[in-house]
Amino acid sequence: MTRPLPRRLLALALASAFAAAPVTSALAEVFSPFTVTDIRVDGLQRIAAGTVFTYLPIERGDTVDSAKVADAIRALYKTGFFEDVRVEKQGDILVVQVTERPAINKLTISGNKDIKTEDLTKGLTEIGLSEGGTFDRLALDRVTQELTRQYNNRGKYNVEITPTVTRLDRNRVDVAIAVKEGAAARIRHINLVGNEKFPEQDLRDSWESRETNWKSFYKRDDQYSREKLSGDLEKLNSYYLDRGYIDFTVDNTQVEISPNRQDMFITAGLTEGEQYKVSKVDVTGDTILPKAEIEKRVLVKPGQVFSRRLLEITTDSISAMLGNVGYAFAHVNATPDVDRENKTVGLNLQVVPGPRVNVRRIIFKGNTRTSDEVLRREMRQFEGSWYSQAALDRSKIRLQGLGYFESVDVDSQPVAGTPDQVDVVVTVKETTSGSFVFGLGYSQLSGLTTQIQVSQNNFLGTGNRVSVQANRNSFLKRYDFSFVNPYFTDSGVSLGYNLWWREFDNSNYNTAQFNSTSGAAQMVLGIPITETDTISAMFGIDSNEIFASRGSAPDPLVDYIDAVGNRTFHTLRGQVGWSRNTLDNFLTPNTGMLQRFSAEVALPGSTVEYFKLNYEISKFWRINRHLVLNTRAEIGYGDSYGKDFTRNVCYTAGTFQDTDNNPTTPNVYVPGPAPTEPCLPSSPDYAKTITATGLPFFENFYAGGVRSVRGFSDNTLGPRATATGSTFLQPIGGAVKTVGSVEMFFPSLINSPGARVSAFLDVGNVFASRGAFDAGQLRASTGVALLWRSPMGPISISYAFPFRKEPTDKLERLQFTFGGVF
Repeated sequence: MTRPLPRRLLALALASAFAAAPVTSALAEVFSPFTVTDIRVDGLQRIAAGTVFTYLPIERGDTVDSAKVADAIRALYKTGFFEDVRVEKQGDILVVQVTERPAINKLTISGNKDIKTEDLTKGLTEIGLSEGGTFDRLALDRVTQELTRQYNNRGKYNVEITPTVTRLDRNRVDVAIAVKEGAAARIRHINLVGNEKFPEQDLRDSWESRETNWKSFYKRDDQYSREKLSGDLEKLNSYYLDRGYIDFTVDNTQVEISPNRQDMFITAGLTEGEQYKVSKVDVTGDTILPKAEIEKRVLVKPGQVFSRRLLEITTDSISAMLGNVGYAFAHVNATPDVDRENKTVGLNLQVVPGPRVNVRRIIFKGNTRTSDEVLRREMRQFEGSWYSQAALDRSKIRLQGLGYFESVDVDSQPVAGTPDQVDVVVTVKETTSGSFVFGLGYSQLSGLTTQIQVSQNNFLGTGNRVSVQANRNSFLKRYDFSFVNPYFTDSGVSLGYNLWWREFDNSNYNTAQFNSTSGAAQMVLGIPITETDTISAMFGIDSNEIFASRGSAPDPLVDYIDAVGNRTFHTLRGQVGWSRNTLDNFLTPNTGMLQRFSAEVALPGSTVEYFKLNYEISKFWRINRHLVLNTRAEIGYGDSYGKDFTRNVCYTAGTFQDTDNNPTTPNVYVPGPAPTEPCLPSSPDYAKTITATGLPFFENFYAGGVRSVRGFSDNTLGPRATATGSTFLQPIGGAVKTVGSVEMFFPSLINSPGARVSAFLDVGNVFASRGAFDAGQLRASTGVALLWRSPMGPISISYAFPFRKEPTDKLERLQFTFGGVF
């Protein structure tokens, strides 16, 4: 990762180059005063004579002497256009002889990684060193010195800056600056001297500068940087001030480098001082709100050890409280009264509210694709109303929740000349919200996936979501169209439509061996009821044709179809749901909770009548700036509520046949004739009473795999059954699902905001019914995972160790998926 060059510092250094340019001209002679009858300029190539006359402080008819000629030479030098200026007299004609500086034809920079080329080029342009400008050798030398200094500040002491100037025709030059950065010097040892109250390990725990360790190869925390070390020493100061040591100082800092310029040794001398306690806390000034309300925000109490952090939280909290009622510029001056004899400090918190502010305009920047209206409707701060910090904070969270933006920054800018008004500037950085995909993906479950998808979560910048998709893999052919208008009404009611057709081969999906062909048309409505809560409703019609043959599919599935007496299931489907989302970030949340509840019903008039209930909860806890804990759980339950189907069926037994004429392969079970009803008087091979009850098997819940209990093959947990003539157990799912997980996210190995590394504990299983639930049958695994939202699509990799399992479970320790669009 490169760092932007501080251009102001660079510009100052380079500007001084022009001011210090040496004067190399000379007068051809000492002039006696004379009157100029004409002026001639010799030596011009690119610069027009009129430009010279503009800057020349002498005109025809002027009387000049040596002093005026010297002033003229200085004036022409000051333009920066000329390397040499000479003035001669020919009779009464003043002859100005100039040598133009070359023009920079091309300026190239190569080899720089730590400083971005665009930042460097912009900095050079600001001070006049750019393509098309004039070339100054001294300025180039100063650039070399400044770049060397900047790299030294980043710990790269072996940097080599090599400028090359190539002369061209027509008084032009090509300038090339080659940078050989070299390796950054490594911090081999850090030594703190004078710390007696706290161990050095605790003091340096939050430092960015680290001694070389096993993680340094990817974190690069052992690379020395003066800026980074300054920040670490400030953290050291904060550590002591947060624990009451208000006299703490860093007396000296020594940074030594090895002779080969590869190793750094850092020593810091400290004076800890004594610990102070708080003697009193007074709140003064114009509090606006009742003083008692303000005092509730004071976290620093008499008798406590002084803490600057608690003091800052207190002042920020009071400022935010006043900011919520329009006082955007409110601040609190904390004045300490230090008693060094008694080692106490008294605090006077003076509240300065400033003027009450109202918001004049809300300005959006960076939304090149998304219309202002899409952003404005998520704002909870309105133009013309009192300023509210809480409303701005909520607006930022809502904008982040759209998923359209990589970053969202909200800033309040005072209106010049109007102290009681501000403009709110919302700056966004858009991310990919749509795509056209023709590509491949792979997962261990589905194998190779081909996909064609046109999707746009922010269609034409309107915020509408449109998707047309066709994909195919080893078990699925799928064609989908969906459209959602999240603001069908101005109040935020959303309306969407879904159309899909699927051909599903379950035999390749780690589930029972049956096929299905289904299609559906659905309408979805979403109604926001609070800032974080939404209720939804769905109505749809779908048809599902099941292909399951006895001897191949498990008997309970075939019995269910035979009992219903129809392999095509028509369903009028209704669903209501509720969700609450308080996550702080759409892509990589650190705090907040997500809850979803849905109740789905196959309405009366459907081929079979049933319901499904599902509840999910996921909560994120920020442990510290590095660690985030996620706890989540899912519970699902389904059952029938209509009539049961019961039939007495007569079966004719099938036979096992050698269908491939190969005696070394197993024979295949071939079913007998179709069952008859009622049973005929002739002796059938066997008669059976079959019943279709409970949740239909094609609506069962499944568990196992990367999205539930990792370490177990996808969809393999829960009830299993055999087909007639076979001992192979096939997963058939169940009516009850219980899954839970605890996951700790760590700093990522990949320098990307969309990447996360975690350690997890997964628990769960699926059961045939409520009565079949047995906590002793829950499966569990632990392991590590990587989730990366890469440019190619989401990549999920996990390695799990199932530790609560049964011998018949199908395990899969390494699981991964990649490809697709998110």
